[in-house]
Amino acid sequence: MKMLLKILGVLLAVIVLLAIGVYAWASMATSRMRAQTFVTHSVDFPIPFPIDPEEVAAQKLTPEAAATLAQERAVERGKHLVSARYPCVACHSENFGGGVMVDAFPIGSLLAPNVTLGTGSRTTTYKASDWDRIVRHGVLPNGQPAVMPSEDFAMMSVQELSDIVSYIRTLPPVNNTVAPSTFGPLGKVLVATGQMHLSAAAIKDHSPTHRVHPPASSDPVEFGKHLAGTCMGCHGPDFSGGPIPGGDPAWPPARNLTPDMTGLKGWTYDQFVNALASSKRPDGTALKEPMTFMAPFGQKMTDVERQALWAFLQSLPPVQKTIASN
Repeated sequence: MKMLLKILGVLLAVIVLLAIGVYAWASMATSRMRAQTFVTHSVDFPIPFPIDPEEVAAQKLTPEAAATLAQERAVERGKHLVSARYPCVACHSENFGGGVMVDAFPIGSLLAPNVTLGTGSRTTTYKASDWDRIVRHGVLPNGQPAVMPSEDFAMMSVQELSDIVSYIRTLPPVNNTVAPSTFGPLGKVLVATGQMHLSAAAIKDHSPTHRVHPPASSDPVEFGKHLAGTCMGCHGPDFSGGPIPGGDPAWPPARNLTPDMTGLKGWTYDQFVNALASSKRPDGTALKEPMTFMAPFGQKMTDVERQALWAFLQSLPPVQKTIASN
């Protein structure tokens, strides 16, 4: 019995030492990754986007009237974008004063900063190029990687980004200082092993040619592809679903959205809209988090947007997935 206890004690000591070693390695690897610097292109654009000169001439608008109209339209478009197309409020909260992306030990506490014009905001001095780097590249002004899931917004057009900034700048200032994000033990291991990545490192091209305007809704598939850019963070680049990188361990794998039997084959458009806006499967059962977070956005999408998203997903090549999903 004493010999058995000794053996168990030695095994336990070895396991503890291995765990300490893995944690120390993961901590150093994560620190190195977060200390990297990334060089991106420098993009400048107007905030807000100006009125088309032809419209200015046709309506005989004065410069002041044209500027006022441009601001009003940009704010209106920006409000719709963050309400229906881009889930900014899911992390930054409804007032954009900061919020929680992930707060689950042992993954960590990943927090979204205050981006209003209030005290504690990270963006009061941001120029257009800074907004481009953080939103579409996941890179902070100092060149280091942020924890923002920028892959979801890499397809955002220049005008859409300008509209969103125009809208945010009209919001009441929120005085709130958000603490820096931190990774827990498991989060560090996931980052170090590449199972949870920082957007700045995951995005391979930091000098792309961004679209100036979003695709026209007259081409539903192309417009839908643009809208689906925010779906890839969970459903993957081929939209076939699977485990969600860096997500809460309690979340089920993301569903296959391709027209395969293991995906959306056999679904109708109305069933798709019900899942998107009401978090209900075709059989009436409820979807689980994080898809339930998307329902408010699906509800505020226009019929044209929902139809375009459906048209794009139906145009995808079928991908078979056997893993259980949301």
